[in-house]
Amino acid sequence: MRIWSLHPGLLDRPGLTACWREALLAQAVLAGRTRGYTRHPQLQRFREQPDPVAAIGAYLAGVADAAEARGYRFDRTRIDRPGPAPRMVVTDGQLEYEWGHLRAKLARRTPERLRYARRPVPHPLFTVEPGPVAEWERPQLARSSRSGS
Repeated sequence: MRIWSLHPGLLDRPGLTACWREALLAQAVLAGRTRGYTRHPQLQRFREQPDPVAAIGAYLAGVADAAEARGYRFDRTRIDRPGPAPRMVVTDGQLEYEWGHLRAKLARRTPERLRYARRPVPHPLFTVEPGPVAEWERPQLARSSRSGS
């Protein structure tokens, strides 16, 4: 599961649709409708919000907005609470980490999309503050460095 802190407009078509599906799954987890993925580390930052379901709903609305701007239509009726939510914080270290991850994916999958991805821009839900890669990301960093990928 990858719930990007980056603006969904930076994603290619497969990334955008995967982001939508994974955020819908995250919404189901946060709303208590599924038993899978309940311990996924990327859900931590949403659980820390006063209203986690509203936070993921605002995230999904931002993904749907980016999809519509590119001529796609995602079913907004699937968003439990699409209204506004308090902005969340993402660190510049986390944004840079995801930026490298996304650029590598785009280079392999859709290199032509790289010309639209010139710099890291956060999802509209996030405010950027100085700081390191997020704690919830660190288990994935340790696994990828052990595996050599």
